[in-house]
Amino acid sequence: MKAIRKLVDNIKPTFSKGGKLGFLHSTFDAFETFLFVPDVVTAKGTHIRDSIDLKRTMTIVIMALVPALLFGMWNTGHQHFLSTGAETDFLATFFYGFWKVIPMVIVSYGVGLGIEFAAAQIRGHEVNEGYLVTGMLIPLIMPVDLPLWMLALAVAFSVIIGKEVFGGTGMNIWNPALIARAFAFFAYPSYMSGDKVWIAGLGKGEGIVDGFSGATPLANAQAGLELPSFQDMFFGFIPGSVGETSTLAILIGAALLIYTGIASWKIMVSTVAGGLLTGLLLNALAPSPDSYLAIPAWYHLVMGGFAFGAVFMATDPVTGAQTERGKWIYGFLIGLLAVTIRVFNPGYPEGMMLAILLMNTFAPLIDHVVVQKNIKRRLRRAAVK
Repeated sequence: MKAIRKLVDNIKPTFSKGGKLGFLHSTFDAFETFLFVPDVVTAKGTHIRDSIDLKRTMTIVIMALVPALLFGMWNTGHQHFLSTGAETDFLATFFYGFWKVIPMVIVSYGVGLGIEFAAAQIRGHEVNEGYLVTGMLIPLIMPVDLPLWMLALAVAFSVIIGKEVFGGTGMNIWNPALIARAFAFFAYPSYMSGDKVWIAGLGKGEGIVDGFSGATPLANAQAGLELPSFQDMFFGFIPGSVGETSTLAILIGAALLIYTGIASWKIMVSTVAGGLLTGLLLNALAPSPDSYLAIPAWYHLVMGGFAFGAVFMATDPVTGAQTERGKWIYGFLIGLLAVTIRVFNPGYPEGMMLAILLMNTFAPLIDHVVVQKNIKRRLRRAAVK
């Protein structure tokens, strides 16, 4: 690393303001801070000194996503070979999924970071690390069979319309990764729903075996068909978006986020509570045992993107509630809306995306109400004294 540090120091004046390539200062700074800890220190005034910065925060979130990513790669291969009836070993299954998922990750980072770098150069700002997480989230919430050019368009829309027009990292109203999914879903619905999109494409001479269905548990629930076992849905042996199928892998990531204090456990717990209580209420109102309302409430927690959304999307510190009491309200309403949309909207079985985007919109209002109530309570307390 000393040799790399020396090389960076030697070429740094060329990219500094006033140098021959000074107009590329933002790009050079992004690569330097990616390789090394910035050497900028506080000189005067009162500051909070902490070892946690944006880069470390984003790195921890990416580490928390690794279990879901790795399992998603294996499950991609597993679902493919299951659909063809072929028997393979663990490594062959994993690497088949690896070569299907990696291009999605490359396109997501390539397009997204390209736009981020261009925006930073135009504005003369530093390149923030915020997209490091978004670039990983987007492939994980997409079907593996989504054409890469569609993924690129969704990423571009997400970064430009969902983020940069609001001022960049920390200024966006809605979660950028969910904006990408929403764009893909409404622009190309046939590529985001159905039985085939969740299974990696078949090669020459391959065909789907009789009796195999690539439908997700949510699609089966909407159609009134038999659901996979709770165990299969918990471990993730089901069709679905790349990183959303395994609740176990997601919980491993949740444990890391909670242990490090990066994500709010209050939002996670309240989201689960909202979804579970809504499911129990619907169970009580179910007209018959065969009704969608009669699906056990805890099944909703392991179906679709509920767990992934509760852990990695709802806890986004930029678009979520900021007050402590507001986090409880915010999370509970996400869980409530997600299950409600699933059950009462036959045309859209997955409700987590819309629930989180809707509550992103109302998160500032929730915080405002909480703050105003605290102010009024303190004023009444002061008046009594």
